Amino acid sequence: MPTQTEINPQLVKQLRDKTNAGMMDCKRALTEAGGDLAKAEAILRTKGIASAGKKASRATKEGIVASYIHLQGKVGVLVEVNCETDFVAKNENFRAFVKDITLHIAAAHPLYVSREDVPGPLIEAEREIYKAQVKGKPEAVMGKIVEGKLEKFYSTVCLLEQGFIKNPDQTIKELVSWVRTLSSAGSRVISWARRSGTKAKRRRQRRRRRSGFSSARRSHYCSGGL
Repeated sequence: MPTQTEINPQLVKQLRDKTNAGMMDCKRALTEAGGDLAKAEAILRTKGIASAGKKASRATKEGIVASYIHLQGKVGVLVEVNCETDFVAKNENFRAFVKDITLHIAAAHPLYVSREDVPGPLIEAEREIYKAQVKGKPEAVMGKIVEGKLEKFYSTVCLLEQGFIKNPDQTIKELVSWVRTLSSAGSRVISWARRSGTKAKRRRQRRRRRSGFSSARRSHYCSGGL
């Protein structure tokens, strides 16, 4: 099976055009499918990243790129949000949504779009840490506590599951649905990049070392779809 770096970029583009899925989602699906376009599309649909028929054919080729600099230049975010038409891109609600997403990413620092994007090894590493924390408790109780801690982990690192900074009772997924209703069109966060100063970097590195993952980068890039 070819590795992700061996996947033909033209295949990635074809799959994106056909499914509207994010670039990294398409690369992962093509890698899993061994470069087979049809199988990759089926994988995306199985994961709920792509839909069949008319909905999948509605390309999100318009949109907005927004940026935000905070704390005297210590945190910077660049976000691309795509939509289906130029009319939607000019919609006041859509533009406000893009601004809110940019501010949210700067403040909440999501690492992934959804829980499906979190690497399996990282999930297992977190699970083992939580098991060690509740060692000695009855098996049934321990399982519930561990799963509860994992849910909390997802709500911390996954954009869709984070509470919106302006309204913590509303998740980003719920915010996206609300904006789609107002604008009567699809919207997708295609990618973002977040760069932060040394204090935040050290905190993230300590957490990742605890989970068995290390990173020397001062920036974070994510690509995916909402």
